[in-house]
Amino acid sequence: MPQDLTPAQKARRSLSKTYRRDIWNPFVGAIKTYELLAPGDRVAVCISGGKDSMLLAVLMQMLQRYSDFPFEVVNLAMDPGYNPENRKKIEENAALLDLLLTFFSTDIFRVADRHGGESPCYLCARMRRGHLYAKAKELGCNKIALGHHRTDVLETTLLSMFYGGQMQSMPPRLVSTNFPGMELIRPLYCIDESDILRWCTYNDLSFIRCACRFTEAAEAAGEEHRSKRQEMKELLQTLKKTNPNLENSLFNSIHHVHLDTFVGYRSAGVEHPFLERFENGSR
Repeated sequence: MPQDLTPAQKARRSLSKTYRRDIWNPFVGAIKTYELLAPGDRVAVCISGGKDSMLLAVLMQMLQRYSDFPFEVVNLAMDPGYNPENRKKIEENAALLDLLLTFFSTDIFRVADRHGGESPCYLCARMRRGHLYAKAKELGCNKIALGHHRTDVLETTLLSMFYGGQMQSMPPRLVSTNFPGMELIRPLYCIDESDILRWCTYNDLSFIRCACRFTEAAEAAGEEHRSKRQEMKELLQTLKKTNPNLENSLFNSIHHVHLDTFVGYRSAGVEHPFLERFENGSR
């Protein structure tokens, strides 16, 4: 690789060369397979400051250059109450990667910390989503793009089964029910977290992790905030020791659901029990 490349040029070149198979191709594949983009879209790429959202912003910028149709991108960064160090780190990384950010501030961390109980993550996530939709719509966007990757999808699927008592996953796109005309897309849907981590290491990039007050308070007290999601992540790693193809099998399974073999399912908010098929004359 040429030695005179800037960090931003090196990062982009690595995506088209070294990580073309593991990151760029799955990214483009998800865009096409799930029809995440359309001509004339104005997409708000939601920047949390973590590795996933920053990679997403770089990929979307690259895609604009090669796309067969025009679309616009706004890198939307919400400050939910970061400490000054984290806010500075996000801005420095954006400058390093030649990303122009549109920042806006909220008091989500304060509200979630006050009203979220022992685990404010759910309230925080819901509030973040609402603020992002509202700001994106204000900026004339019709879609928001989140940095959820394939590993997130698998962890969410397992969480819903083990702790939610239901089989529910994370779809690659959603139509908003609270913001008419808005849609959520997940362009990193087919990319493994391990490959994102390798890309970061290859390019000597470091990003903030969860920067909420809940996590910071735990770290300050010398405690480790081990979430249920982290538990699923560790479970997957353990199971992969005996089944290296585990993640592929799980991911394929959410694309090939045989409803006729299930005792019941829900669609569009309507419950469909097992006996419904017999009442309708089918077996």
